[in-house]
Amino acid sequence: MSVLSSLVKKTGESGLFKKQWPAFLLAFVLPLIGVYWWWGGFNSATVSEGESGPYFYAYIEHSGDIAKLPKTQEKVFRLLKQAGIVPAETVTVLLNDPRKTAKPDQRARTGYRIPLDAKLPAELFSDVLPRRRVLSAKVQAAAMLAPGKAYQALHDYLKKRGLDITLPAVEIYRPSGTPTRVGELTVEIEQP
Repeated sequence: MSVLSSLVKKTGESGLFKKQWPAFLLAFVLPLIGVYWWWGGFNSATVSEGESGPYFYAYIEHSGDIAKLPKTQEKVFRLLKQAGIVPAETVTVLLNDPRKTAKPDQRARTGYRIPLDAKLPAELFSDVLPRRRVLSAKVQAAAMLAPGKAYQALHDYLKKRGLDITLPAVEIYRPSGTPTRVGELTVEIEQP
């Protein structure tokens, strides 16, 4: 194959791509943007000061990488359902800062809000988060996107005041209850 025919062939192929880019955009890029939008990827978190609680919740202590919290939450959910208890919102209390703590040393309590009179299985613990003054960030987004948005909003808010996020932090995720809407995450820290 001569250099000229090779050049013509390459030009012809790139010309084909130039003609096909609208189809590529419609078939791949726009659906990805649509899913990201649907999951709340373009939503912003709002930060406010106020009071929160009390919350009664059942939990399991989680040690290790906080990225594996969903598996622990699933175990709590399963145990509550087996005991005939209807779990409400998820509650996670981060006990140390994952930015500064090695993954094996990260600790959290994760579980669900439950009725005050619930009789818990032996594998679960319970606690009450009392009424308290908090700084909170709320965002409507899918569970995998929401924490990054909420913590970033808290970080930006506190940074303007020369402060940083302090732990423990309480995460409460309220599912929407419908498959067409994402839930709402609230991250609460003690008000500085």
